[in-house]
Amino acid sequence: MSDTEEHDRSADEHSRRSVLKAGAVGAVAVAASGGMTTTAAGGPVGAETALPPPASTADVTLHVNGVERHVAVESRVTLLDALRERLGLTGTKKGCDRGECGACTVLIEGERVKSCMTLAVMEDGREITTIEGLARGDELHPVQAAFIRRDAFQCGFCTSGQIMSAVACVREGHAGSDTEVREWMSGNLCRCGCYPNIVDAVRDAAKGRGK
Repeated sequence: MSDTEEHDRSADEHSRRSVLKAGAVGAVAVAASGGMTTTAAGGPVGAETALPPPASTADVTLHVNGVERHVAVESRVTLLDALRERLGLTGTKKGCDRGECGACTVLIEGERVKSCMTLAVMEDGREITTIEGLARGDELHPVQAAFIRRDAFQCGFCTSGQIMSAVACVREGHAGSDTEVREWMSGNLCRCGCYPNIVDAVRDAAKGRGK
């Protein structure tokens, strides 16, 4: 090996050792200072600032299916997640989680709402109806009965949202024709393609032929 090669290798090793030593010294200094380091501008930054601050929580009262439910939720929790994960009402489904498919549709004060698009804290004190709250004991809601009669589902994943939207559609008076039903139910998607049967079921329920 030439003198030049020997010198280059020695310089490389010295450089690596210098970097490692400097890193070790810096780590000890940070630990000794209680987790404080500095920014490029020279200002102190706590090591804990690398972590997001804990989310704030709120005590929320949800009137769900006629029952007053109290739950503590983070301010960022959606109504969908509160219903499913905190209250155990899993009939409301999480589909796209972007407000596009309608599988999470519930009724709030009688109006249909996609629960993945509203925060639980925003619905404090309001009346909420989920698919679990439609039937009265063993007596199905007319829309539920119409869906069964018309075989208006296949895999069933979107069905709870379809039914909740259909209940509102009938109440709103938007079930006068097939075209009207399709327009006002367009926010609920069915990947199985059961749309003709869904339309028939909504029309039946609107005409009082749900059973």
